[in-house]
Amino acid sequence: MKKPNILFILIDDLGWRDLACYGSTFYETPNLDRLAGEGLRLTDAYAACPVCLPTRASLLTGKYPAMIGITDWIDWGGHLHPQRGRLIEAPYLKGMPESEVTVAQALREGCYRTWHVGKWHLGGPGRYPTDCGFDVNVGGCEWGMPQNGYFSPWGIPGLADARPGTYLTDHLTEAAIELIRQPDPRPFFLHLSHYAVHTPIQAPPELVAKYTAKAKRLGLDQVNPIRHGDHFKTEPNRDKVVKHRVLQSDSAYAAMVENLDTNIGRVLKTLEETGQAENTLVIFTSDNGGLSAGGEGEPTSNLPLQAGKGWMYDGGVREPYIFRWPGRVQPGATSRVPVTSPDIYPTLLAAAGLPLRPAQHTDGVNLMPLLQGDDAFDRGPIFWHYPHYGNQGGEPGSAVRHKNWKLIEFFEDHRLELYDVDADPGETVDCSPTHPAMAHDLHQTLVAWRHRTGAKIPEPNPGWTERSRQGEAQK
Repeated sequence: MKKPNILFILIDDLGWRDLACYGSTFYETPNLDRLAGEGLRLTDAYAACPVCLPTRASLLTGKYPAMIGITDWIDWGGHLHPQRGRLIEAPYLKGMPESEVTVAQALREGCYRTWHVGKWHLGGPGRYPTDCGFDVNVGGCEWGMPQNGYFSPWGIPGLADARPGTYLTDHLTEAAIELIRQPDPRPFFLHLSHYAVHTPIQAPPELVAKYTAKAKRLGLDQVNPIRHGDHFKTEPNRDKVVKHRVLQSDSAYAAMVENLDTNIGRVLKTLEETGQAENTLVIFTSDNGGLSAGGEGEPTSNLPLQAGKGWMYDGGVREPYIFRWPGRVQPGATSRVPVTSPDIYPTLLAAAGLPLRPAQHTDGVNLMPLLQGDDAFDRGPIFWHYPHYGNQGGEPGSAVRHKNWKLIEFFEDHRLELYDVDADPGETVDCSPTHPAMAHDLHQTLVAWRHRTGAKIPEPNPGWTERSRQGEAQK
């Protein structure tokens, strides 16, 4: 059987409700809505971490971030870590370990052409995509965002600047299209990893004007989209007032989303024009929840999910996930089965007809039965470990979800919060007082998993005092 092409589209900071097919009534995403209608849309799929880089490492290695040792984004300037509050953040690795065999390497050994286009952030020179299994690297470096903005000149290491004013998402899409159009009988693995919709929130002016007018027409410009802490059941940083967005109405962010959708549509059209669409597995997802809370601009809202990027609640980790594979995945299908980032590695190997590598993708589960309609599929518990203070206000903790139950342990005071995320997707009612046995059992499962992975726990901060607390509250 002919091996399929694989197009894996990874978006930066896109929230669970940022597509119309996932409930947005302000953003316009016709191409992704069509993709969902032609494939399988997952409602309860998760990123392995509430921030970008650990999830990206997890997708490429088939392991949880705690197992790899990369549990937070890499601050290449070295100014922000370790942060200190009541705790001192746990240490973590600053790049992809050389011992990891990425899914790109495994696919290349299986005669795939392997291409990376867009954001990398998993290491500097010596650990770029071409050092980690990719034949081609376009735009991937140690940067986690376009530091000079989305309009050329970008100054991105290894990426030539285009005509002044060229929009980065458009440019990266052109590069991806050129690769797809190359005549070659071998299958390809394209890791299309757009920098959008990460900050800075910038988009083509004509699209921004369109959504400014739309917000005015809908009366959204008359509503304050920002609230101060009243949505959260508990305040993870209890000494701070946390701002969060409760309404999708930011015109520049909406324009970024539409531009992204248009560019993905261009890539999908290229597959059709080159006769490759029928033999291409397309996967679309994001690396963490939408930026909605914590004082970094709050461009989107994840409601009804609680919180967003940097938080352990579902707003920080639940993602849109779409699979399209003509003839293999039922069009228009929807599944509520929970899955997570490490599952992609063994799934891609299985789709390619290559042997699984259980010694590598130790935490991943092959999702092919789910993609082929097995409603009874259960990949087992899903875990998170984020022993850090998020820039957005979240505090160190870890979590587990099994079936409809999700337990979060916050390390500052070791409090446990238990939620029935099927009945209460907004995680507004802590069930630990009414279901103590469930909270206990899930906590034991979480502790055992942390021991198995060697997950690092943050240490108490001996310099923390009541005066420190008051100082933090005044910031």
